[in-house]
Amino acid sequence: MVQGRTLWELVEKRAAETPDALFAKDEDGRTLTFAGYQQAAERAAAGLAGMGVGEGTPVSWELPNWLESLVLIGALSRLGAIQNPMLHIYRQREVTFMTHQTGARLLVVPPVWKGFDYGAMGHEVASEVDGLEVLVIDKSLPEGEPSSLPPPPAAVEADELPIRWRYYSSGTTADPKGIQHTDATVAAAARAMADVLEMSPEDRAALVFPCTHIAGAIFLISTMERGGALLAVEAFDPPTTIPWLAQEDVTLAGSVTPMHMAYLAAQRAQPGTPLFPKVRAFNGGGAPKPPQLHYDLKDEVGGVGIVSGYGLTECPILTMNTVHDPDEKLAETEGRVTAGVTIRLVDLDGREVGPNEEGEIRVIGPQLFKGYVDSSLDAEALDEKGFLKTGDLGKVDDDGYVTITGRVKDIIIRKGENISAKEVEDLLYTHPKVADVGVIGLPDPERGEMACAVVAPADAGDPLTFEEMTGFLKEQGLMVQKIPERLEIVDAVPRNPTGKILKHQLRDSYGKGA
Repeated sequence: MVQGRTLWELVEKRAAETPDALFAKDEDGRTLTFAGYQQAAERAAAGLAGMGVGEGTPVSWELPNWLESLVLIGALSRLGAIQNPMLHIYRQREVTFMTHQTGARLLVVPPVWKGFDYGAMGHEVASEVDGLEVLVIDKSLPEGEPSSLPPPPAAVEADELPIRWRYYSSGTTADPKGIQHTDATVAAAARAMADVLEMSPEDRAALVFPCTHIAGAIFLISTMERGGALLAVEAFDPPTTIPWLAQEDVTLAGSVTPMHMAYLAAQRAQPGTPLFPKVRAFNGGGAPKPPQLHYDLKDEVGGVGIVSGYGLTECPILTMNTVHDPDEKLAETEGRVTAGVTIRLVDLDGREVGPNEEGEIRVIGPQLFKGYVDSSLDAEALDEKGFLKTGDLGKVDDDGYVTITGRVKDIIIRKGENISAKEVEDLLYTHPKVADVGVIGLPDPERGEMACAVVAPADAGDPLTFEEMTGFLKEQGLMVQKIPERLEIVDAVPRNPTGKILKHQLRDSYGKGA
């Protein structure tokens, strides 16, 4: 195993250790060795330096899973910039907020991709954010002469490392929360995952989730430490993605329930012929998994089944199963705490609860974030002992395995991404046809949860239609993934005496048969 105090130090050490080994490959057949990755990152760093990017420069970027995206991560690390990777589902509303709050000096986006003009959006954002420049790239980064670069930022001990990452999560607030990490905190999560999956130079890991998610950096770092290669998929599309992963001998076939379901469906379409002959495990997380899916994947596709974990952007990979855990634990739990993590569960009164009792999960560990971009949110995030209040409810069994049972936070987890009910409610409330509204999450086998808007109309004779709702939210700049998939019209939205919406009643009413 190779280790570095910073990501860039790790890149240099891995390139020296196995320069010619494959690091990444894309669906077009393009490849990068570890040495080639270092060289490409240095050239891109020199090009970005010519645009004024240097140590501490805030840079936001929103790109698909291109090899250039991985190179950009390395280039920004080489320069010591503070990078803000943004999910490609974010639109002008969120991107404007993030670039403004981080003080971004550069926004890197693709041109038109998947029918959306990111370049045009980027320039609209720049017109609203002072000092923001836009770089539109199409699988090509600016390049320069590496010899012109200043020395890399000093590699200091973990506790002294500066902020290098800012990720955003909607959570329970209308505006997304900026979550700050150092190379050391992200590397701690990467090491935890690599340990339980027993990653090695023989692995070929599917990079099918957005590399702009914190899991992208986690997989990049774990691959640098352990060797192996990333199979970069620009956008997950079962008819093309699955045969390519099979062709490339995928061994770790992540990452979330809908993708695992797609693998199972593909295997069932070709019974008798192994889909992924070399698969070891279906790593997972982010969205609830049906326990039966673990058994089906193991029995029909192969490997040890689903090896899932639990975490938040604030503290990723804080629990995870291992490849040696029994089926019952793999199917029903999210594993045990990873190295260095301490977990405590408390009831609503703040009393610590014992094994097999439900409570709010609170954690502390080496992967814990270094505060929010908006520091006023920090005090509420941590308890009196410095533990992160996750807002999730769970139980820890006698063997230390964690099961998630619910959430304190009013969020909806759709395909692993958090949707703030309040944000959607606040927007819908501005529609002239809406008198009152509550947004809830309902169980959905494909998405994990779907969003359902329950609306009391301003005029009972002219209620809001589904098409009016979706069109209105799109006009407000809400990203498509946050738009409710279901609309229910009611006479009145139930509330308690203090005005709080009784969402448990709504879930009881509409959750059956959802």
